[in-house]
Amino acid sequence: MSDDMIAGNYEYQTGYQIINHFREAGLNHEEVQMILVGNHAPFTWGKDGKQAVYNAAVLEYVAELAFLSEGINPQIERLKASLIKKHYERKHGNNAYYGQQ
Repeated sequence: MSDDMIAGNYEYQTGYQIINHFREAGLNHEEVQMILVGNHAPFTWGKDGKQAVYNAAVLEYVAELAFLSEGINPQIERLKASLIKKHYERKHGNNAYYGQQ
């Protein structure tokens, strides 16, 4: 975030950056209910306050696992995009088959 953005309406600019990132990345705020913003605390939300707090706990745990993983292997690589997509779509995609009743 530029110095001008920080000196101006900081809260608005932070929200703008979040919305802009979701738009550019093709993310849906109802599916992805948390985000990390550099040099800032995490942001989480949900259908109500209870869900937002739950999402905050999940995000903290995922961050802890990432931290520990990098401690074990500093050269650890990000999961392949195709694998991330497969895991998501098998549970939530149009042809979901895993964990469905």
